[in-house]
Amino acid sequence: MHRYSLALAALASALSVPVTHAQDKPADHGSSLQVFVHGAPDAPSRAWTLAAGGRIYDTWWDALDRKKPKVTNPAYPAEGKRSGATTWRCVECHGWDYKGKDGVQGKDQPMGERYSGVKGIRGAQRMTPAAIAKMMRSPPHNYTPEMITDDEMLRLAAFVRSGQHDADKVIDRKTGVVKGNIKRGAELYQTTCAACHGHDGKALNWGTPEKPGFIGTEAKALPWEVLHKIRNAHPGAAMINLRAFPLQDAIDTLAYAQTLPEK
Repeated sequence: MHRYSLALAALASALSVPVTHAQDKPADHGSSLQVFVHGAPDAPSRAWTLAAGGRIYDTWWDALDRKKPKVTNPAYPAEGKRSGATTWRCVECHGWDYKGKDGVQGKDQPMGERYSGVKGIRGAQRMTPAAIAKMMRSPPHNYTPEMITDDEMLRLAAFVRSGQHDADKVIDRKTGVVKGNIKRGAELYQTTCAACHGHDGKALNWGTPEKPGFIGTEAKALPWEVLHKIRNAHPGAAMINLRAFPLQDAIDTLAYAQTLPEK
């Protein structure tokens, strides 16, 4: 959800908490909220580690409070249509369903405008976290310790190794409809997500007044992305996640979100 920054600013204002991006000035890590967003527990649980890795996979500089890259990644394929900082995101090439060119970001697929021709990361589930971390330091990835530290890289590696789900089993690729229990999803959404997003999903708007981007809008248009964020949270935002809960809970929450207003 690339419009999340607008909603994050609005939420920060409402909470009277300063939220800044590293490329502007350092975030206020003295705030307990900022520590929650960018810090780490003294004894990280497996669930926390996987979710943290998922946020790095999404947008590492927002997740880790680092400087945003200013140029297009030299390793980004020429056949891709993107440019600039976004080409440094894992998800940009490997996809929200982790299947790259063979998934929803393939040619003639629902998110085909983000096609890059790169394969997904499903096969990396057979690798050890150490091997994955080593691969991320090597070409074509070339992520430096200044970008992602060794400890943080192991979080990303843990996510790649053990944090993926098979979106095709729960989201119809043609229609985007989620196979979930809407009643159970309502219970979860109304007692957790609604605290920030509102009961109708319209408390935060990632679009404009004319073309809004509410929970219902995004859940219908980008269910693969929304499922990833339900499980891992949005990088740089004080958002809860359902990583410690069964996968089905996240699926059911998404199914309910698809029933919320789009406008």
